[in-house]
Amino acid sequence: MFKNSLQNGVGLNDYRNFSMSFAQSSDEIFYNRGQGGLHPRSSNFLTPRMARFSPFSISSNTASSPRVQATTSTTDPGNTRSTAHDLGTLTWGVRNWSDSISRTDTNDFFRFNLVSAGNLNLSLNNLSADADLQLLDSSGTTIATSNRSGTSNEPIVRMLSAGTYFIRVYSFNGANSTPYTLSINAGGAGDGTTDTITGTFRADRFTVRPTATRTVISGFGNVDFGSGSRDRLDLSSIASTSVSLNFANSGSGGVAYNSGTGSRIFDAINFSDGRQILFEGIDAIQFADRTINLSVTTNDPLFNQQWNLFMMGVHNAWRFTTGSTGVSIGVQDTGLATDRNGRIHADLRLTGNPANNYYDEDIDRGDDSHGTAVQSVIAAATNNGIGMSGINWNSQVFQVDVLGGDATDHSLVQATQTLITEANRTNQRLVINMSLGWSTFGITDLYPALNEMVANNPNVLFVIAAGNTGNVGREGLAYPATLASLYGNVIAVGASWGTVDRDGIPRDPGQRLEYDWWGSQYGNGLTLMAPTEVVAARGNGLTVSDYFMGEGDRFNGTSAAAPNASGVASLVWSANRNLTAAQIKQILSQSAIDLGTTGYDRFTGNGMVNADAAVRRAMALNRGFA
Repeated sequence: MFKNSLQNGVGLNDYRNFSMSFAQSSDEIFYNRGQGGLHPRSSNFLTPRMARFSPFSISSNTASSPRVQATTSTTDPGNTRSTAHDLGTLTWGVRNWSDSISRTDTNDFFRFNLVSAGNLNLSLNNLSADADLQLLDSSGTTIATSNRSGTSNEPIVRMLSAGTYFIRVYSFNGANSTPYTLSINAGGAGDGTTDTITGTFRADRFTVRPTATRTVISGFGNVDFGSGSRDRLDLSSIASTSVSLNFANSGSGGVAYNSGTGSRIFDAINFSDGRQILFEGIDAIQFADRTINLSVTTNDPLFNQQWNLFMMGVHNAWRFTTGSTGVSIGVQDTGLATDRNGRIHADLRLTGNPANNYYDEDIDRGDDSHGTAVQSVIAAATNNGIGMSGINWNSQVFQVDVLGGDATDHSLVQATQTLITEANRTNQRLVINMSLGWSTFGITDLYPALNEMVANNPNVLFVIAAGNTGNVGREGLAYPATLASLYGNVIAVGASWGTVDRDGIPRDPGQRLEYDWWGSQYGNGLTLMAPTEVVAARGNGLTVSDYFMGEGDRFNGTSAAAPNASGVASLVWSANRNLTAAQIKQILSQSAIDLGTTGYDRFTGNGMVNADAAVRRAMALNRGFA
């Protein structure tokens, strides 16, 4: 497609640490090629805000609480309908009845009345042997039976009209003795409350209070996804056939709901009595009869090691978009490593090179190619059965060499104009990633021509690394990340750990990264946090088919965090090309997962990038919801 497009080579392997130091035109930029990798900047880590990983928080919009009545029998329920224990007229709420059956007392019958139509939810549990459950009408005709094997919970859910009904608890084949608890939940469309449930960065199990009229569930990424653990909505007491499923999609599916920061498109489960569950960021739904998997996986062998994707919910957002040809991504960096035949890394997609200076001269100096690693995080070739998965599978990627101080390097202004010209030529939205900066604190006017370029192109989104010197106890972002405090089309990105750091020391997921020798810079204008110390493609003078992938040997710094945010930003724009760059920044900020101090703070900005929620917000705006 492009005159100077690059084709890839083949192969993969493992990697060693690296870091860098940049130069731009005659000016001096940084990217620290120091010990242990590309070093981001920051100091004093904080503990995560929303994700301190205690049990799920549940809040209701009314003061009412569920009515639960627990009863232990004093007289044994009858063995026939004529001698059934009379529960009387059921109103909304939950009744629990504890009793037992045996070889000599094989049946327990219960009778109840409904004065109006409503939903009945029965559950037989706490079994030590096989027992089953039946619902019968007033004449004794069976309405529903649950006869799961062993000690499994026995559920029945039915919409019933007014009338008299019977419940039968019975021993399987009359041969078992077991205690049991019978839970009876009857009524109309719940108790009028809305429960809001949020998760953590880990694999969470979500349950629903049965009397809530509406339950809104937000999963907050799942750093454990690669090991097989799932953010799971547990509805194992009901069958999927007893509810109506309305899954969100890029067209008209799902339900728009405003949780306080603008409407998003949620998946919906509707009950026949009017109760509703809305959810986002869920990997799987477990029903009594089946499990529905909602997340997207790839066939790339390093996929399960890419915890950064799972922490940001990228594997959930891929349900709706994997990138659009109407969006382009510009990478201003060192250029790309190539082999002797001019081929770039085998796991990079076709790369546009409008500046005709793609070659990374750093590899001639014995260094690893910083630009190769950055680009792979954003847009590695995906589902090709090799290596890693990129965040964006489809959008055009451009690489312009601005680092290293070589004769062919472009200035940041030249590179930006080249990328804008190319995007305008093809009518594409443009995200520019800058994993670079000067070693400064809080300066906003170091390069006036770049400021002017950013200000004059408000519909180009600039995603810039916050800086790597946050370990010295000094506040302030590096330039040009400081431009995020001046312009609505600039995002400054800090770096966060996952579950462990490069040395294998346990960390709270989302914690701002800080070592003795470097840390993620913080201060005014910090917009978002994104993962660092991640899997990335590795290219150098010896090979262009390797990867940063082992413990202590991953692509790090705010240089690694920025492309994670850029990739997600490109997905959000792909979901709705009608948005402006400032709206993309706003969506990412409002949908971010809060860290540390509640609300915005100078150490972690608006929080961790949340790809799933951000894409759902873009979809809602595309459908006309505020």
